[in-house]
Amino acid sequence: MPERFLLQILRSLVTNGLLESTRGVEGGYRLARNAEDISVLDILEAIDGPLSLGLPQGWENGSVDEALSRCGDRVRGELDRLKLTTLALSMGDGKRALQPFASVGETVEGNVAAASF
Repeated sequence: MPERFLLQILRSLVTNGLLESTRGVEGGYRLARNAEDISVLDILEAIDGPLSLGLPQGWENGSVDEALSRCGDRVRGELDRLKLTTLALSMGDGKRALQPFASVGETVEGNVAAASF
């Protein structure tokens, strides 16, 4: 991933209150909230804006729109229930792959390591 693109993502996560950034040689990124309080939905919406399912403008169809709205609500609910801690614990062989997400306030060594979710 190009560094410039990664920095845009990190900036969005900071702007939306998911990460805190610290400048300087000892700087980097860390979680602004506890990992168990951050959902996958929070992350996706911080990066891409509100998640919604729908037909393209001009293709309106009442019953299809209703069905997509119900699907969207279900997807949003599932992603909101999926927390960062659960995601970190379920990666790979079940070992805690993302050690940096232990608690708020812990600075992650290597500056961008906290963005590896």
